[in-house]
Amino acid sequence: MTHDLFRQDAYLRECSAHITAITDAGIVLDQTVFYPLGGGQAGDSGVLALADGTEIAIADTRKGKDADGKPTSDIVHVPAPGQDDRLAQLAAGTAVMARIDWERRHRMMRLHTTSHLLCHVVPQLVNGCSITPDYARLDFAMTDPLDKDQLTAAIATLVTAAHPLTVASISDEELDANPTLVKSMSVQPPRGTGRIRTIRIGGDGGDGGTPLIDLQPCGGTHVANTAEIGAIVVTKIEKKSATTRRVVLGFAQ
Repeated sequence: MTHDLFRQDAYLRECSAHITAITDAGIVLDQTVFYPLGGGQAGDSGVLALADGTEIAIADTRKGKDADGKPTSDIVHVPAPGQDDRLAQLAAGTAVMARIDWERRHRMMRLHTTSHLLCHVVPQLVNGCSITPDYARLDFAMTDPLDKDQLTAAIATLVTAAHPLTVASISDEELDANPTLVKSMSVQPPRGTGRIRTIRIGGDGGDGGTPLIDLQPCGGTHVANTAEIGAIVVTKIEKKSATTRRVVLGFAQ
């Protein structure tokens, strides 16, 4: 089992850890700041630094799977190719410093949070998404046309308003009682622990308080305030099918 430190603090850039297993898929640690591919968000890259200064380049991060292909609680750090001599130094119990490519991660945090703002601007179900360091893509289940400039302006207003973001959780029963919190048709919140992680942008929507912008289950990494997002633009809108409109987000040049 890998303790996922990034769930509670997405700003952790590194952590000390010990190798618990080395498999054909990659390197498993007892704890990590590396986010594994999931929920539409790409896996982190970075390095694992040994005590003697040797660094193992990590090209990707994935969720572990058992012999039957079922997900486990391990997080697998996938080494970049061409490091056989360095990998030969590793063994279970080896101490490492796990260090993410922070600039790459932070770009994904900014785009992922923007995708939640877009869910507020376009209040339709999402039937596909992708969060990368360079762009974010959301496919909305809808038939009405969308306007790039209008969406860009609406997102900019929410960014400038500096809405705070809160990481919390709800019970399975609370989610069952509020099924509209799930905005995605293609990715369902993970169950099994009794609690489901949520991302709230804005306040609780109560009288006199900060307005609620978005609330939905999400396991990804996000910025702490929308002001941190910076300038984002809608770069493309596509009609993917009769019932799907794709919106692509990118960084303003």
